Amino acid sequence: MSDRIGPGREIPLRRYRPYPAYKDSGVEWLGEIPAHWEVKRLRFMSESNPVPSEVRGLPGETEVSFVPMEAVGEHGGLSLETTKQLADVKAGYTYFRDGDIVIAKITPCFENGKGALAAGLTNGIAFGTTELHVLRSTERADRRFMFYVTLSDAFRRLGEADMFGAGGQKRVSESFLRNFSPALPSLPEQRAIAAFLDRETARIDALVAKKERLIDLLQEQRTALITRAVTKGLDPNVPMKDSGVEWLGEIPAHWDADRVKWAAQMVSGHTPDKKVESYWQGGDIPWVSLADTGQLRQVDYIATTAVMTTSDGIAHSSAHVLPAGTVVFSRDATIGLCAITRAGMAVSQHFIGWVCGSRLRPEYLLFALRSMTRELERLTMGATVRTVGMPDVKSLVTPIPPPSEQDGIVSHVLHHRARIDGLVAKVHDAIERLKELRTALISAAVTGKIDVREAAAA
Repeated sequence: MSDRIGPGREIPLRRYRPYPAYKDSGVEWLGEIPAHWEVKRLRFMSESNPVPSEVRGLPGETEVSFVPMEAVGEHGGLSLETTKQLADVKAGYTYFRDGDIVIAKITPCFENGKGALAAGLTNGIAFGTTELHVLRSTERADRRFMFYVTLSDAFRRLGEADMFGAGGQKRVSESFLRNFSPALPSLPEQRAIAAFLDRETARIDALVAKKERLIDLLQEQRTALITRAVTKGLDPNVPMKDSGVEWLGEIPAHWDADRVKWAAQMVSGHTPDKKVESYWQGGDIPWVSLADTGQLRQVDYIATTAVMTTSDGIAHSSAHVLPAGTVVFSRDATIGLCAITRAGMAVSQHFIGWVCGSRLRPEYLLFALRSMTRELERLTMGATVRTVGMPDVKSLVTPIPPPSEQDGIVSHVLHHRARIDGLVAKVHDAIERLKELRTALISAAVTGKIDVREAAAA
């Protein structure tokens, strides 16, 4: 017995037996179901998006939970840190109460499994984002079993296919929820399946949490590796001296510590006029902007950008085409993201470009900048729009070993970082397999492909 999740991936479920007898469900996606199960539309087992009639008599100052989309977990769980007064949320928000099932209805939240079985709400009541559907089980269905039905692969896959809307704002309709037709065992068996899934998914989630903690530890080791190499060198016995820079501390006695701007030409960025279409249509000059944030988190070198500009745009602005080998550095929004350009590129006003001279290798400067996280955090201003001011950028100091030593440090970091990254990739793969196993187990149990009654009683 196995359940296929994704192309070429099979999740073994051989430890569980099938039911003794099956029958045709009459539903194409469901196939055969246990002989004693029934197929029922959700509309006969639950109420969808109930009205808040229960709260009409409550005082307006009654505290209730408030749930934005970011408070809804993937595959279960609600963050209930925020409360509001009832008078402030009765209109314009989605209502639910303890025991209700909430399901994100907008892409990509629906596909990612955002949803929860509500519990522990303030005064048993919550209002939240309008991008939630709510299911309230009737006496014919166990709410936990129903919740696992909404987490099953078929529910999410068929719901995604049923989405309506244009572009990135597609939504799952209420009619999909009402007409979705799961297989339904008796109430005692629903409760047994739900208890089994509670236990087994908790075990899987605990394993995932341990592996995620291992990734955190590996990432800390990776950061420490880079910081140690670029600030202390590779020889543990070398004489040291005070750098005179608080975040840097002691450095090897034969190194310099100097402002980056004295060892590399600092060039601020600029944006050609966005109102002039000719500056942005058919452009062939890469232009590094905040649209490249995702890429900059992952790479040492940047070869392409999300947006291109034209030579006319450059000519009519304060932007410059910086040479290949320039270290670009973000000073706004996500501060400290950096990479080395593979070709001539311009940068927006949210970035600085450093063109290294003979004293500083671009790769060494890249790693030095990535070691300045705490210093950059100290210099950051603004709560809504975070930024490091130009005077502070100009004051940034880097250690400067001899060029040959910089080369050795870069080689050392690349070698040992690759080993750590390989371990992180393996742990990520293990986490994905555990998550696939979780989905497969839920799907197989709630569709009757495996008989978990004995396992639930164990």
